[in-house]
Amino acid sequence: MEEMVGKNVVVDVVSQFVYLGRLQEVGQKTVVLKNADVHDLRDSTTTREVYVRDARLHGIQPNRNRVHVRLEQIVSVSLLDDVIQ
Repeated sequence: MEEMVGKNVVVDVVSQFVYLGRLQEVGQKTVVLKNADVHDLRDSTTTREVYVRDARLHGIQPNRNRVHVRLEQIVSVSLLDDVIQ
């Protein structure tokens, strides 16, 4: 993930959350996102894929200045630019 530092990423986790933001740091126990959108999929009728694709098209809508995501909860990390529109 080090090559993704400074770029906008999508972090999928085991729970019903999806995180989007600029990857600031990869630590031993967490990754840190800056200007992050923390989205609880239980609060919307959209799917994870549609939500992420919309963020790719319209940009990330931050609701946190900084967020730490525990590595043990992460399923995948990808560049937002790699999301197929």
